[in-house]
Amino acid sequence: QVQLVESGGGLVQAGDSLRLSCAASGRTFSSSVMGWFRQAPGKEREFVAAISWSGGSTYYADYVKGRFTISRDNAKNTVYLQMNSLKAEDTAVYYCAARTPTRAVVAVTPREYGYWGQGTQVTVSS
Repeated sequence: QVQLVESGGGLVQAGDSLRLSCAASGRTFSSSVMGWFRQAPGKEREFVAAISWSGGSTYYADYVKGRFTISRDNAKNTVYLQMNSLKAEDTAVYYCAARTPTRAVVAVTPREYGYWGQGTQVTVSS
């Protein structure tokens, strides 16, 4: 069982930065693929970024590539999403997700993840 708690969301202006954190409980974090997704009002949940269990492999959606960075600290059971150059279209609830157990390196669709956090709101004003 894995429990995930996101933090770090807020209201910022376009061009600003935010860092989201996702604290995980459970002994399988270090062997889990971790992902970030987001969901804007009236839209489906969409992939943002994913990272392998070791942190050696990362994958990003095209619309955040070059602006967002996913990382993890297995000693702290935490995954991060550094978001720079934020745009109004980045406004959404951001969710952390875990895929465990897994042999996968990364996973990019919601159905590949079995555990989800409650989400944290990110609002970017233009």
